[in-house]
Amino acid sequence: MEFAELIKTPRVDKVVLHRPFHPPVGGTLCLTGHHLILSSRQDNSEELWLLHSNIDSIEKRFVGSTGTITIKCKDLRIIQLEITGMDECINIASSIEALSTLDSISLMYPFFYRPMFEVTEDGWHAFLPDQEFELLSLETEDWRLSHVNRDFSVCQSYPPIVIVPKSIDDESLRKVAAFRQGGRFPVLSYYHRKNGMVMMRSSQPLTGTNNRRCKEDEKLINATLRPGKRGYIIDTRSLNVAQQARARGGGFEQEANYPQWRRIHKSIESSQEEMLTPSFLGGFWADQAKPRHYSIAKCFYLSNITDLCLQAGHPFQHRCAQSAYSNSKQKWEAPTFLLFLDCVWQILRQFPCSFQFNERFLVTLFEQAYASQFGTFLCNNEYERSKLKLQQKTLSLWSWMNQPTELHKFTNPLFEANGLVIWPSVAPQSLQLWEGVFLRWNRPTKYLEDAYEEMIHIIEYNKELQVKVNALRRQLAELETEDGMLETP
Repeated sequence: MEFAELIKTPRVDKVVLHRPFHPPVGGTLCLTGHHLILSSRQDNSEELWLLHSNIDSIEKRFVGSTGTITIKCKDLRIIQLEITGMDECINIASSIEALSTLDSISLMYPFFYRPMFEVTEDGWHAFLPDQEFELLSLETEDWRLSHVNRDFSVCQSYPPIVIVPKSIDDESLRKVAAFRQGGRFPVLSYYHRKNGMVMMRSSQPLTGTNNRRCKEDEKLINATLRPGKRGYIIDTRSLNVAQQARARGGGFEQEANYPQWRRIHKSIESSQEEMLTPSFLGGFWADQAKPRHYSIAKCFYLSNITDLCLQAGHPFQHRCAQSAYSNSKQKWEAPTFLLFLDCVWQILRQFPCSFQFNERFLVTLFEQAYASQFGTFLCNNEYERSKLKLQQKTLSLWSWMNQPTELHKFTNPLFEANGLVIWPSVAPQSLQLWEGVFLRWNRPTKYLEDAYEEMIHIIEYNKELQVKVNALRRQLAELETEDGMLETP
């Protein structure tokens, strides 16, 4: 298919762009295969570049021969295009509708994007499991890397390499995978350095109405426990929903078969079901009593949050197909990742010095998940990305973000390394609306940006001042030492 077939009117003059808190801008509107572009006819300084994949819905309205197209975007902004001529307006609207709902992933912009910057780092290899395992192996010898899923034959939504208990061999993993929905056998998600507590993730067991059991599964889960310790199985469904799943072949872990584990049902609304641990129906806390506010605490533990979501098989293509303004949503669509980022932001706001990244980093991840020139958020799992050869045909988001010229924009100037566990408050009065996302386009941001820049300036000035003070102190100490040496008889 050629994009030209979908573009009925590629260019229209005398179009007026209306945006909140901005004066109207008149100019020429152009449609390309991936962008809607408006160039100002005054001085070309005002331009709008909007990816078609960022468009969630459009509405048409006519007054006489003038039509207005209201475009509602996945990043929650709303713009209006005032177009003279009914035919031109209808053609533009139908073209945008067709270009913003392409079914083929290979036709999306990341496959056509060519960076304007020098690519010095391959972001696709920025966070590799074997590199992360090297850090883990310095803390414990109880875990190993498994390549049982190297060809995605065991679980298509898992990466080729996973971390599992050292005492469990690959043949046992295959049997456990057959016992878990979608082959999603328990794998390590987090290891706590100080107390050895671990988090594992998996899908529901296929116990069915006959209470089917799997010895290998029981052995694998128990292998995460140290002698004399107990663990918790956290099921994010209500007990009633979990029991209904048994009739369809699913189910839950029977405590009689897992005597060292206590099962807890913590029902989460369907739109938030995967907010904290993407695409999973069961979680395991080993060696530690359930912490207070455990659901939010998990957010803090996930260091490379986006990379974890990707490798663990979060279906971004399905979840982020539409956003808040869509009139027709499929059952698999949900703002899962946005809710996850919102949770992280709530903790960042309560502990502004404990995170190395800032709010801009979280907002950027939200935007990129819904519409991007990078291939990072395409597809639903590692298997699909491998089939489409994303690493060879598209650029990783991290190749751009990790540039020194960009990285500082996402770095928290208040960051101070903190090895302790932080416990955020989840009381209603402690949680706030994330204005940086939900009110971003409905308020002027100039003063907020100016205030942030002034804060950065003050912090940098204080750092420079502290460096000078330290240097003077060293010089003074050296002078005092020299004086002492001269006075020594």
